[in-house]
Amino acid sequence: MIIDTRDQMTVQYSAESRHRLLQVARESLENFLENEKRTEFTTETPELLEKRAVFVTLRKLDSGNLRGCIGQTEARYPLIEAVAKTAISSAVNDSRFPPVTLDELPDLLIEINVLSPMTPMNPEDVEVGKHGLLINKGSYGGLFLPEVAVSQDWDRLTFLDELCRKANLPKGSWRDAEAKLQAFESEAWEEN
Repeated sequence: MIIDTRDQMTVQYSAESRHRLLQVARESLENFLENEKRTEFTTETPELLEKRAVFVTLRKLDSGNLRGCIGQTEARYPLIEAVAKTAISSAVNDSRFPPVTLDELPDLLIEINVLSPMTPMNPEDVEVGKHGLLINKGSYGGLFLPEVAVSQDWDRLTFLDELCRKANLPKGSWRDAEAKLQAFESEAWEEN
């Protein structure tokens, strides 16, 4: 069963495509962790061949604690390929955690976020629960997916300040003229 983790989004991907992408993520992880090989996937489904930016999040089944989360903000690869690559990166390249092992994979839940293109955003137009945010100022940058502000029960201003904190910028840096704030929406789903 697949759980839609975003009530606010209009569902774009079919249940079959969602299931297939979760399957691709899990198979990619299994093959890479077991054989250190990347699996190539093919599809005839047009929506899975569109270039899209994605994030893949790994959580522990028992606690829900984060185990890895990595993604891209630009659409560089067809969706099916982006999910395969990003799942592996989430498992082995998230510097906050040691690499995932094959033994722990059955105890992990996979979530996929497919991002809309980034658009410039005025801070006063940010909608908690709808927008994910990316801030860049100089060499600093930070991103939150839309569900982060909801899960943390942040209001708009807290969301913006926490985004600055994540980017290693002083609180309120989103007000600076040099700060580039961009927003996106995402369609997210996870295994169950």
